[in-house]
Amino acid sequence: MSDNNENQKRKPSSTVKMLGGIMVVLVISCVLLAVLHRRNRLHSCRLCTSPDLTGLARAMQIYGNDYEGKPVAAADANELKRVAVNYRTPKTDADLEYWLKNMVWIHGFSNQEIAAATGLAESEIIAALKKFDIRPDNPADPYKGPSLRPWPYPGGRHPRIGFLEGAIDPQRETKFSVVTPWDPNSYVVVDVPEAIWSNLGLTYLAHTHIDTIWTEQGIELKKLEWNREPNGSLDIERKLPNGIAFGVNVRPTKEAVRMEMWLTNGTDQKLTDLRVQICQMTKMAKGFEQQANDNKVLTNPYVACHSGDGKRWIITAWEPCHRPWGNADCPCFHSDPKFPDLEPGQTGRLRGWLSFYEGTDIQAEFDRIEKTGWRKP
Repeated sequence: MSDNNENQKRKPSSTVKMLGGIMVVLVISCVLLAVLHRRNRLHSCRLCTSPDLTGLARAMQIYGNDYEGKPVAAADANELKRVAVNYRTPKTDADLEYWLKNMVWIHGFSNQEIAAATGLAESEIIAALKKFDIRPDNPADPYKGPSLRPWPYPGGRHPRIGFLEGAIDPQRETKFSVVTPWDPNSYVVVDVPEAIWSNLGLTYLAHTHIDTIWTEQGIELKKLEWNREPNGSLDIERKLPNGIAFGVNVRPTKEAVRMEMWLTNGTDQKLTDLRVQICQMTKMAKGFEQQANDNKVLTNPYVACHSGDGKRWIITAWEPCHRPWGNADCPCFHSDPKFPDLEPGQTGRLRGWLSFYEGTDIQAEFDRIEKTGWRKP
């Protein structure tokens, strides 16, 4: 009897110890899971100052919408600039005046969007607009002259309608806008280059979506800006950590915006499969906002998108064209080129075209463009 009593006394004690051990294991497991979850969130949002936001929600908040897609109140503009990582604060009065004119007169930005693009408080924006006498109703006409002019895109307003999770924190230094000849309040945004692929992997990306060969190593590339020339031309050059260098020149002409991209192999190995994505986004071109692909004509190298009534067109082409395609969600369209394989020290060049057309015979317009000889150096 005494042995049985002793065993009965021991059973509760053993049970308590066992339960206690299980609880300890559960607590440790929960802590480890929380740590892993946080690391994964930080990895997927490594450029974000607020990693608690999902990619889509973060993109929406940066560019003027809350988690449900509703506009953020103007009072929350400071929150926008804290979350956004790609804003650029003007360093001089001349720089501030230029970008305010660009944002208000060319792109029609609200004060909230200016805040997202510059990181300035709304009170600073209001004071600067008053100082330089910049208002939506008093623009100095930037559309005079014979040329279709490219304008640096200021950021602060996402150039896409949809698929925002595929273009988080878009960098402004790869993007320029061209105002349509039929509507001074409409423009198309060109992203050149949006991406560069090679045998090394994703070698460059102009937004945050998937890892590049640099983000995989924890390397953040320097922010750059377009160089602005007096004749309206834009140019930019970037050198990557492994020695690859590339650049873009964008030139206004009477009938088109002419583009050239070059890439130099500064590595000690041959580069192959050098594919480039160049994106034309039509969110802000009135009549071209349809999230569809049946309004696009995809040929090689000419790719064109028509307005809802079929009478106006935006046309692009790149030589040599590797892949013509469109993304209905953005909406956007591409005539994506490809560089030849490059030995160490070699430089390759691509040539591009962007123009507008009013009419219904798009093939005849393609033929007319071809006769300009734009593909030749």
